[in-house]
Amino acid sequence: MKPRIAVSIGDPNGIGPEIALRAHEQIQKICHPLYFAGYDLLEEAAEKLELEIPENFDHRSPAPAVPIRPGIVSADAGAYSFESFRKGVEAVVDEECHALVTLPIHKEAWMRANIPYKGHTDALRDFFKRDAIMMLGCEKLYVALFTEHIPLKEVPGAIDREKLVKFLLDFQKETGADRVAVLGLNPHAGDHGVLGNEEDIIEEAIEEANRFGDIFHGPMVPDIAFSPKMRQNFRYFVAMYHDQGLGPLKALYFDESVNVSLNLPIVRTSVDHGTAFDIAYMPGRELNLLSYINAINAAIEIKTARDQRA
Repeated sequence: MKPRIAVSIGDPNGIGPEIALRAHEQIQKICHPLYFAGYDLLEEAAEKLELEIPENFDHRSPAPAVPIRPGIVSADAGAYSFESFRKGVEAVVDEECHALVTLPIHKEAWMRANIPYKGHTDALRDFFKRDAIMMLGCEKLYVALFTEHIPLKEVPGAIDREKLVKFLLDFQKETGADRVAVLGLNPHAGDHGVLGNEEDIIEEAIEEANRFGDIFHGPMVPDIAFSPKMRQNFRYFVAMYHDQGLGPLKALYFDESVNVSLNLPIVRTSVDHGTAFDIAYMPGRELNLLSYINAINAAIEIKTARDQRA
């Protein structure tokens, strides 16, 4: 029997509905997707894109319909995408589906809808009262983010030894990684205190986390951490902040990377790109579906591996 995958549709004004419609023929060969989007919304999306809704497109309305306004940030679209996500989570918790794959939401649209979360991972932490870890990447390279969607000026104060130790141990437990590169915060990894001393905290955390084995290495100099030589030795990296890790990752593997939420009781993966408002609902142009297809495959693989360990 094919695994049943809940798919939240993302922001209706972005490329989420198109990804779901265009990729369905390929996706349904490996799983039974359940899309959390109403027929009225799908019908409008298909008409704008000059597509047909597949006959076996299993879907469920998460909320009353909203009008599609391509590329527009709006509160009603934000609320719809959140309800689609929330219903998808419920389907997995209730064991109706085996895993959740999320299509891209728009953070400002969530804010306009008074949704108290900055994104999916933030919401999942609150839903499950667990320290979810955001990891992005592909088979060649995975990057976990110690801090995520916070202003850059707040990052130094967020680097706490005990929290970093727990993060590292949770990350290793979830991934099974035997070698993890941990990046420093400052240029030259602080240059022995000349350019900052946050690396002292990172070094202490690495030393404590390594009491169970020589797994974590660093603090690594950030500007060489993703060089070809380093990537020969490390597949898993921990970055101290969002752009430090995702800038190099997306430069190397933008089209194929996925987002994985670790340290949760459910399996959730996502595309590693945004709503692409600038190209939404433009019939005739090509849309890269690889990140979504990889997210579906990753969700199935992670769920299978969990079941085998249980």
